[in-house]
Amino acid sequence: MRPPAFTQTIRFRLTVMYSTLLFVLTALVLGGVYWVIAANTDARPISKTFNAEKVRVTADGSKLSTGQVVEVVKESEVASAIHYETQRTLRDYSLGVLGGLFVASLGIGWVLSGRALRPVAAITAAAEEIQATDLSRRIRLAGPKDELRSLADTVDSMLDRLDAAFEAQRRLIDDASHELRSPLAIIRANLDAVLTAPGTDPADHDRAVQVVDRATTRMTRLVEDLLATARRSAPALDDADVDLAAVAREAVEEHEPLAAERDQTLVLRATPGLTVIGDHDALRRAVGNLLSNAVRLAPPASAVTVGAGRRDGWLWLAVKDTGPGIRADDRKRVFDRFWRGDRHRPGERRTGLGLAIVRHIAESHGGQVRLHSEEDVGSTFVLWFPVSPTGEQPPPADPLAAPSAASGP
Repeated sequence: MRPPAFTQTIRFRLTVMYSTLLFVLTALVLGGVYWVIAANTDARPISKTFNAEKVRVTADGSKLSTGQVVEVVKESEVASAIHYETQRTLRDYSLGVLGGLFVASLGIGWVLSGRALRPVAAITAAAEEIQATDLSRRIRLAGPKDELRSLADTVDSMLDRLDAAFEAQRRLIDDASHELRSPLAIIRANLDAVLTAPGTDPADHDRAVQVVDRATTRMTRLVEDLLATARRSAPALDDADVDLAAVAREAVEEHEPLAAERDQTLVLRATPGLTVIGDHDALRRAVGNLLSNAVRLAPPASAVTVGAGRRDGWLWLAVKDTGPGIRADDRKRVFDRFWRGDRHRPGERRTGLGLAIVRHIAESHGGQVRLHSEEDVGSTFVLWFPVSPTGEQPPPADPLAAPSAASGP
């Protein structure tokens, strides 16, 4: 037969443990007292008696016989008999106390273990109420800051991170669905107009092809950006030593033709030997996104600077342009997904994910991204990477603002 279910609980095991410990300790104390008494006293029952004549002592000290014979024992025999009875009484009461204590200790242990495990019951109840679609429930355990309180706080912190991750995922899905719905609707409308309308004019046909091409290009860029974000979030991604100067140089080489079309100059200022552990392709994509925005926004015949260096225990990669800059109200939103600002022109094929991907790549490498911008002057985007994890914030200054911020061409 299987044992009852309650015997498999931690509460039952704690009760048995408390009761056993209390019983053993009490038995040791009472047994020690009994052993000390038995070792230091001569305890035995009366074994020998004597008959003696009872006499009466007069005032002058003479003894008169009463004619009565009584049974007497020696004084040492009486003391031994008293010790014997004392030990037997002590033994009987000790056994009774131990039996009653064992029963009482079971009840006390059951109550105490229940109070000790009450926080576990609260954690279990909260965990049962949590669902994959609703992570807002928290344990918020009160009481002293013991191990169970620490466990509950850790679970609450984990739920906060999970809730934030699920919320970010839901926002990404909603935003991506919204962004994809528009080009798909455009493609569907133009295809229906071209394929279903009889005698379609060749000019209308060519115009529909161009519209569909722009829509598919926009969707392709959006999907590529989403894949880049998902790839950097993958736990199985292998990191290696990455030379930041090489990353900056490759980004400049890739964008030189685009800058040449706008008569712009790309200036590289990078210190060699700047190594971080990370994904070379991801870092190059981050710098490429920043450089693409800089070339697009900077005026013709201007210079765009790409730099890499070291400052105050941090390594940095930065892109500086002389474009229109970013308003103070928009600087906190510039890294949000699908945010393009009111300077976005309808003809531009932008997804609004470029800077969000830059921030994601920087944070996945243990770094941070900072923006230094002034309207009608330009902007500098800086990726900071700690040389060693210190918990401190990167330097607040723009590393490309001072002439000494970068070393060498």
